[in-house]
Amino acid sequence: MAETLRVATVNVNGIRAAYRKGMGDWLERRDIDVLAMQEVRAQDEHLEEFLGGNGWHVLHDPCEIKGRAGVAIASRAPATAHRVGLGPLDAQDRIQSSGRWLEADFEVGGSSITVISNYTHSGEVDTPRQEAKWAFLDAMGVRMNELIDEREFVTIVGDFNVGHREFDIKNWRGNVKRSGFLPRERAYFDRFFGPRGENVLGVDGTEGPGFGWVDVGRRFHGEVDGPYTWWSNRGQAFDNDTGWRIDYQVVTPALAEHVEHYAIDRAASYAERWSDHAPVVVDYALGR
Repeated sequence: MAETLRVATVNVNGIRAAYRKGMGDWLERRDIDVLAMQEVRAQDEHLEEFLGGNGWHVLHDPCEIKGRAGVAIASRAPATAHRVGLGPLDAQDRIQSSGRWLEADFEVGGSSITVISNYTHSGEVDTPRQEAKWAFLDAMGVRMNELIDEREFVTIVGDFNVGHREFDIKNWRGNVKRSGFLPRERAYFDRFFGPRGENVLGVDGTEGPGFGWVDVGRRFHGEVDGPYTWWSNRGQAFDNDTGWRIDYQVVTPALAEHVEHYAIDRAASYAERWSDHAPVVVDYALGR
């Protein structure tokens, strides 16, 4: 008999602020099994304060720079194992993945599933921040190839800070030269979601083998605008739904066949938001 695992991901934009604004109320009514968070920007004791006393098992990889980034995974059942970081952690030029990549393994319905909370660099054109993003995307690609070879059920969730296609940004024409929608960034995603092993032509004109992963949101909704997951706090972006779809659940092909439902928990109004991102919630039926 199948067992449903509900996995949610959200960039909380600071967990302490999110809880002050109502995150706890959302979490209490949403019946989440595994919650991946990005931009936690807190210490272990803060996560324990909000989640530890409510029956959650918490894994946390804080950023080395206090007050920046930070990823966490809270789960109703404890993880069987977990890992942090990307790339060679002892190298002098190591990937800047502190507080950005956290893997956790769970046993569900007789199956093993790996959930990864990912917070890709936001980047900034022609700055060291963009160079860090390129390095992170390269390292993520290497790890994705390892994971798809090693494991049947994997979901990489979180804030990828890239809108893959024109469907994914309301005002895409005005953002083609900005980090988050650069052709070179989008070409990574062309390959991530391209047929495994087949040559893929990226939107930037480069070619490379496809990785074979599945974008659950795009598969579920099809070729439509959005639905978006992030809105700028400037102007009337939220009210006008001028958003970006940069929060994903990216899964192995085998796990894609077990998706039962996909939802973006967009707040009913600007005043009711507790983050500038909306949670992305997916139900996986495992063990059938």
